[in-house]
Amino acid sequence: MTNNKPIIRIEHLIKIYGDKPRTALKLFREGGTRDSILQSTGQVLGIADVSVTINKGELFVIMGLSGSGKSTLVRCINRLINPTSGNIYLEEEDIAHVDENRMREIRQTKVSMVFQRFGLFPHKTVADNVEYGLKVRGIGKAERRNKALSTLEVVGLSQWADYLPSSLSGGMQQRVGLARALATDADILLMDEPFSALDPLIRREMQDELLRLQKQLQKTIVFISHDIHEALKIGDHIGVMKDGYIVQIGTPEELISQPADDYIRAFIQDVNRAQVLTASSIARKITPLVLGRDSTRGALTEMVDYNLQHLYVVDKYSKPVGVVNKLTMEAAVQQESEDLTSLMQTDFPTVEAPTCLENTFHLYKQGIPVAVVDEEGQFAGVLEYSDVLASIGQK
Repeated sequence: MTNNKPIIRIEHLIKIYGDKPRTALKLFREGGTRDSILQSTGQVLGIADVSVTINKGELFVIMGLSGSGKSTLVRCINRLINPTSGNIYLEEEDIAHVDENRMREIRQTKVSMVFQRFGLFPHKTVADNVEYGLKVRGIGKAERRNKALSTLEVVGLSQWADYLPSSLSGGMQQRVGLARALATDADILLMDEPFSALDPLIRREMQDELLRLQKQLQKTIVFISHDIHEALKIGDHIGVMKDGYIVQIGTPEELISQPADDYIRAFIQDVNRAQVLTASSIARKITPLVLGRDSTRGALTEMVDYNLQHLYVVDKYSKPVGVVNKLTMEAAVQQESEDLTSLMQTDFPTVEAPTCLENTFHLYKQGIPVAVVDEEGQFAGVLEYSDVLASIGQK
């Protein structure tokens, strides 16, 4: 869960590869494209005026095809690659323009990185690998050993502390790499396609493990991927890159339901929408009846005006306690009955707002709309089966 407080702000970032970047930069600012700049100067435009804001505690995925600039962008954040122009703020410090000594301090305390190929020392034990970043910072042997063991416990590898990496599977080795990054207590984790070298099954397990750890630790994670399914599964927000540019930034649901252009549509064309769209994204925002306040006659009027066959009833805390149907309300009005408690059905389906649509299909057996509730259990709208089918059938 993010707190809407920016921790990373990238402003007008440009990276040009080659021996004459300033010449190419001038051409770019005059409207030159990646191809035209390459043709006229031999310089390669890696990042093209990118601006991104990432909030504290957010898992932000940067995705795109090979050559899109995603790995260059993440390496600019910790200055493994120096930008040609622009600003990179970590909290309020512009690290694009600090000296190398300060940058080294930042890498040791604020930003950790997890690489695709694990990057473990084969001659060191698992615990020694996890301790490495702490050792570089000059932390004492006993303290860093305790920290390494406690971090290995977090990733489920404490029993492997004294083994060499060669004894571990690929997925386990990547967990060691993740533990090494976590052991530094850095607020920001940069992950450059960390699971792409793993088998599909292990990859899915590592995605689940990352989500579990993120829920527990609330780090700020910038995750690079070329896999749209991975991005949609783990990302709070996703930035899609092409030719050094950011094409679109949005939540997984926004990318699926509001693609910016044909490039994004091509990425999402094979995605199972029911696994991405959530109950809250298509819930109808219908005003419920309030127990002890609303009359049956007023309720029936609302149902007729809005062509509703069912209407939910909530208590004074806005939590659903029942549902009434139109036929029952018509009979109650004729009989001048005002007791909603005796009229409502208390056995009704509910679903939490973040639930994906795929996990709601079984809730329609009763033939009534599903009540959507927020994290406090308060009524947030209803899901109609027809709306679910319409949403997942769109292209």
